[in-house]
Amino acid sequence: MSTQKKVEWVLRVAVAGEFVGHGVFALMGKKDWINWVGQLSGADPLLAGQLLWLIGLMDLAVAVIVLLKPVRAVLLWGAFWGFWTALVRPLVGLPVWDFIERWANWGAPLALLLTLGWPKSAKEWWR
Repeated sequence: MSTQKKVEWVLRVAVAGEFVGHGVFALMGKKDWINWVGQLSGADPLLAGQLLWLIGLMDLAVAVIVLLKPVRAVLLWGAFWGFWTALVRPLVGLPVWDFIERWANWGAPLALLLTLGWPKSAKEWWR
């Protein structure tokens, strides 16, 4: 196996692990996260929990897709979502270091996307 393929697989496993972990916490209704969804959206705790559950399903879908066949559009979403979820921490009052320590959450999907090659057409985003 080439070094390129090994790097791709390390990144695939890393991204999948991140999204499985976050997805499971979201499905479990992690209390802090429900509070953060409510704080940022104004949703009551019941609605915030339901939104978080849907987010958990999406995170698990990202993990499965990345493991089976990494689709560039999904990786771009993963990088965006990883950045946003890291940024949420200082937005809800946690120290900026909570954001910085989570840079790998967006860096790994972005690195995998760049390893696969930036798409040259709209069609390539879905390959």
